[in-house]
Amino acid sequence: MMLYFRHLLILVICLLPINECRKHLISLPLSFSLMKKPPDVTKARKLKTEHLLRVEDHDFTMRPAFGGPAIPVGVDVQVESLDSISEVDMDFTMTLYLRHYWKDERLSFASTTNKSMTFDGRLVKKIWVPDVFFVHSKRSFIHDTTTDNIMLRVYPDGHVLYSMRVTVTAACNMDFSRFPLDTQTCSLELESYAYTDEDLMLYWKNGDESLSTDDRISLSQFLIQKFHTTSRLAFYSSTGWYNRLYINFTLRRHIFFFLLQTYFPATLMVMLSWVSFWIDRRAVPARVSLGITTVLTMSTIITGVNASMPRVSYIKAVDIYLWVSFVFVFLSVLEYAAVNYLSTVQDRRERKLRDRVRSQSLSCTCGLSHTRTMILDGMYGEADANSLAGYTAAPTVPEEEPEKQEHMVVHLSVSNASTAAKKKGIRHFSIIQNTHVIDKYSRIIFPGSYIFFNLIYWSVYC
Repeated sequence: MMLYFRHLLILVICLLPINECRKHLISLPLSFSLMKKPPDVTKARKLKTEHLLRVEDHDFTMRPAFGGPAIPVGVDVQVESLDSISEVDMDFTMTLYLRHYWKDERLSFASTTNKSMTFDGRLVKKIWVPDVFFVHSKRSFIHDTTTDNIMLRVYPDGHVLYSMRVTVTAACNMDFSRFPLDTQTCSLELESYAYTDEDLMLYWKNGDESLSTDDRISLSQFLIQKFHTTSRLAFYSSTGWYNRLYINFTLRRHIFFFLLQTYFPATLMVMLSWVSFWIDRRAVPARVSLGITTVLTMSTIITGVNASMPRVSYIKAVDIYLWVSFVFVFLSVLEYAAVNYLSTVQDRRERKLRDRVRSQSLSCTCGLSHTRTMILDGMYGEADANSLAGYTAAPTVPEEEPEKQEHMVVHLSVSNASTAAKKKGIRHFSIIQNTHVIDKYSRIIFPGSYIFFNLIYWSVYC
């Protein structure tokens, strides 16, 4: 509206005589001239960025101060996330902001405000930047969503800040001798690829404070204990000495997952194998099936653990526990095999003795009083016991001796014909059934040995 009014006023004045028009134009308020918008500097500047920084006037294929002392390049890192740790591949993946600081007087420019200029990644290809790479990296890339995540900031005095967002997967030499009760230390190493320490001095810009991390960084299987930085010289026989920077971090593995998935199932399988010691030795299907089931289950647990681990040539802590548990389960199967074999041999001897006693009792003559002992195994029924009429009972075996053979022992006295005629009924006899001595000892030895092993194992590795 004001602009329209201004134009109308000028038109009216111009209709007056020329002299009057000049007087009125000169006497216009200065406010109309001040209402004019300031020019757009970006539109008025005809110089390109390359011309402002004199990019075309210098050879940026050479480092700053070429031929002089080594150019110092400061580095700082902000770790955004620690994405994964792989035991099978022995590597880790990290996302970070990598920043470089150096001075290149060729990029200095005149400025009255002493303000820096910020550019994106398109200018990086036209100037010199440090050729820092990740040592022992397997894969790495610069993020490019929505554009290349690269920032270049140039100050009037020639100082340069070069920042990028990178995800890198690097190797980590892990020691699994104490797995899963282990602590791992991994390093991300930075180094100049072409420039030795005589041309480029790589250093941490602010010492230990050059490395910053996000407090929310966490891993499912590990507890991040410590981040710290170090630096040293690396020597290559063909090229020389190079400055190398290290980002070190220490990881301690969470044990609770492995307690639930490995240690508790293995312990329960060992305890389940002990149940066979309380099962009757004549129950062959029950004891054999229980032993085979526990052995196969232990084999499955061992296979599952090794499937998620690299094929290392040394013994891990979890291997010791699982294989000792497997040995206990396997020994419980062998224990029943020994019990069954010894029982079979003993039954065979008793059968021969029974046949010998029976043949001697049939060949005895009347009028001679003598005593015989008949041994019956557990398969004799009540009908067999009723056929023992006419024999006098002998003293029974005391009950305080349970470790003797497990069978039915019947002590009978063979009397003469007159004594047999007087005694028509079934005489008193004693039947004693004892558990085998090996089962009895195994009930104590197996649990005690396994508890002792656990005490030693957890005291050494915890």
